[in-house]
Amino acid sequence: MSGMRSFLIAGNWKMNGDSGHIRELATGISSGHEPVEGVDVLVCPPFPYIASVAGLLAGSGIAVGAQTVSENGNGAFTGDVSATMLKDIGAAFVIVGHSERRTLNGETDTQVAAKFVAAQAEGIVPVLCVGETLEEREAGATEAVIGRQLAAVLDAAGIGAFKKAVIAYEPVWAIGTGKTATPEQAQDVHRHIRGLLAAEDEQVAGGVQILYGGSMKGENAAGLLGMSDIDGGLIGGASLKVDDFLAIVRAGAAVRK
Repeated sequence: MSGMRSFLIAGNWKMNGDSGHIRELATGISSGHEPVEGVDVLVCPPFPYIASVAGLLAGSGIAVGAQTVSENGNGAFTGDVSATMLKDIGAAFVIVGHSERRTLNGETDTQVAAKFVAAQAEGIVPVLCVGETLEEREAGATEAVIGRQLAAVLDAAGIGAFKKAVIAYEPVWAIGTGKTATPEQAQDVHRHIRGLLAAEDEQVAGGVQILYGGSMKGENAAGLLGMSDIDGGLIGGASLKVDDFLAIVRAGAAVRK
């Protein structure tokens, strides 16, 4: 099946950069990127830089996304940003339910599902993050946690919504810790996620891209991307350095050949 799905290599820049660094990063990625069929590239800058990055990347084939979105359409929600606004400034994707938002901002499964629905209502592709903490993994609760996180979105949006969505598996214990799941560990969870979707609709499950989001780097990318249910990466730290990010993109291109 993986031969039918293109890879998506997505950079999550988190709360990093200033105008100069962001411009350098965007132009560096753009000039160093050689488009390859079957390998899509996405970058998600902080809110203030989305419009300028969209401008810098226009015509490059590299998509631009946001790191979160409000579940509300508009109104008295100070500090929030709606899907309509994101679409207006050039965001085609948005990350929803990143583990840092769930942990640091207290986002619940229900709220994440509402954000997913709000993004899709504007034609923005949600990148839904699911994953377990170290405690949950050690307690053998990985599948239960991911099942719960996915079920909230399936209940709110239905299986058909996953025709226009991406999933990112984030082993929370492997983010910024330098720990990485082995390709086999990651593949097991990716297979489980696809299986949960297949129980609802096999065709949708076969088409959905499931990205790995736990410290993917140029050195380990080929091993992870070689797994049958791993369709790309949601890259944190390595996406902030042009060469590191492009190394992952090239690893995807090499696997695709």
